[in-house]
Amino acid sequence: MPSDRDTPSDPRAAALPRIPFAVPFTTAPGFAALGERFFTRLPPTPLPSPYLVSVAPAAAALLGWEGDAIGAAAHEQPFIDTFGGCAVPDWADPLATVYSGHQFGVWAGQLGDGRAIRLAEALTPNGPWEIQLKGGGLTPYSRMADGRAVLRSSIREYLCSEAMAALGVPTTRALSIVGSDAPVRRETMETAAVVTRIAPSFIRFGHFEHFAAREDHDALRRLADFVIDRFYPECRDAGGNPYHALLREVSLRTADLMAHWQAVGFCHGVMNTDNMSILGLTIDYGPFGFLDAFNANHICNHSDQQGRYAYSQQPQIGFWNLHSLAQALLPLWREAAGDSEDERSAANDAAAEFAREALDPYRDRYASAFFRHYRAKLGLRSADDGDEALLTGLFRLLHAQRVDYTLFWRNLARISAKDAAADAPVRDLFLDRAAWDAWGAEYRARLQKEQSDDVARNVAMNAVNPKYVLRNHLAETAIRAARDKDFSEVNRLLAVLSHPFDEQPEAEHYAALPPDWASGLEVSCSS
Repeated sequence: MPSDRDTPSDPRAAALPRIPFAVPFTTAPGFAALGERFFTRLPPTPLPSPYLVSVAPAAAALLGWEGDAIGAAAHEQPFIDTFGGCAVPDWADPLATVYSGHQFGVWAGQLGDGRAIRLAEALTPNGPWEIQLKGGGLTPYSRMADGRAVLRSSIREYLCSEAMAALGVPTTRALSIVGSDAPVRRETMETAAVVTRIAPSFIRFGHFEHFAAREDHDALRRLADFVIDRFYPECRDAGGNPYHALLREVSLRTADLMAHWQAVGFCHGVMNTDNMSILGLTIDYGPFGFLDAFNANHICNHSDQQGRYAYSQQPQIGFWNLHSLAQALLPLWREAAGDSEDERSAANDAAAEFAREALDPYRDRYASAFFRHYRAKLGLRSADDGDEALLTGLFRLLHAQRVDYTLFWRNLARISAKDAAADAPVRDLFLDRAAWDAWGAEYRARLQKEQSDDVARNVAMNAVNPKYVLRNHLAETAIRAARDKDFSEVNRLLAVLSHPFDEQPEAEHYAALPPDWASGLEVSCSS
């Protein structure tokens, strides 16, 4: 059986300096308590001449920095040195975790935190938060990569993490970006950055797959017990097999997450099992994108040539990934079996049945969450047998007309349940006005059926249909300015996206149709 020190040792000999850095939280071992079979302790690699790009007040508040406190702290050298990986604060225990996974449906073997270094687990009134540096340098799991992140991808992850949180979508968060002029080669030469991410946990499906693949069932059990005791205690309290209950709860959370992604028009781009959170969070913002013109088969990742992770495929891929997690957990369900061939066969059959039972609720949960989101987006207060046909007709229309997804839903709130003359704001989004008129008449009849009040419905719809999302061209504009050390657009965009449902008259241009040049933007796995 592998020992607790089976992971590679840190190749770096020199440790970074320890510095005092006062923070508004205490720390605990958290994941580190599992033992070194699960990680390698190592310091980050310092960013040369680091400078602050941006700090997110909402994420900082989760760690205990309130009001102006974070603005003052973020410009002090201990903050920049800590979150640029240039020094290790006295409260940190830096480490990189090991995991494996399926990438684009193919088993990739051992992966791990190739450029992410966990600093500590913060204990706050808002619960535990792991603090992690993405772009923190080489680790034993870097697999021929350089361990760095670039400013471009760091800005995208930072903005989208906070934008998704403001939309109400479960997600990891982003505290800050620290940049450097250090060169990093991707398709072209770029500059380095570190984005500090926080989450209750960064444990992925791939952590379980790693130990299952190595037949290290002791480590697998320890990991599952850790997750249950900290995040799913009801799985142990409910009786029965706690690992079966764990899989079921993760399945339900994942179904909810997939429905929420679809509702806001979010495309992840790289739904590998190592990018799936055991807590049902959106994690690892790489080649993501929000829908502009609606295309059910939109592929946001230029590297995804087969369209495995297209927008329409995300719910099914979530289910596929859960099957991989179930396969990893099977040894924990077989443990009670005896040594005879019959006993092992019976245990295998029982384990397979356990997995099916745990995953079966996924489809119903997804459908329920999907219709709940879309009824709210349509301003419907009740369910009706005709709602599925109404929605199907709408999706076909949006797809055929390539209507802007976010603008459509926001403008739909402005129509009248009784007067088609008020349709202009949404009708003008369609080239085929007659096609809109036909569907609009069906929708209006549905509103009249439940005696919908225009004013109340407008308020309710605007509370769930955002006016502002992180469109690719908005991120690109902020990135281009940041390359010239102008971070004002990053901060302006962060402020706007932090209130996505509000009318912000001074920010109207952020809600406009994308410019023509936006269609030429491509995002890929390179970051």
